[in-house]
Amino acid sequence: MRLLKTLAPALLFSVLGSTAHADWASGEIRRLDVENKRLTIKHGEIKSLDMPPMTMVFYVTNAEMLNNLKVTDLIEFKVVEEGKRFMVTEIRRHE
Repeated sequence: MRLLKTLAPALLFSVLGSTAHADWASGEIRRLDVENKRLTIKHGEIKSLDMPPMTMVFYVTNAEMLNNLKVTDLIEFKVVEEGKRFMVTEIRRHE
């Protein structure tokens, strides 16, 4: 029982991971793949994921999130890590 009390906070953190909080990040859309629910973003630092600036593929759970977006759009987005994928949970275009 004592071991369980000691491990419980660590287990909870490992289940929640970095998905518990997502900050807004900024970037530019480099590629859209609506059929496969993914987009490539050249982004700045994503502090909530301890990720440096780079260009990479992100996924969305709903392809409708990609409607009205186009390559070269400047965006802000929130992303969480789910397993081995980075999922965009919110996205908005800079006006």
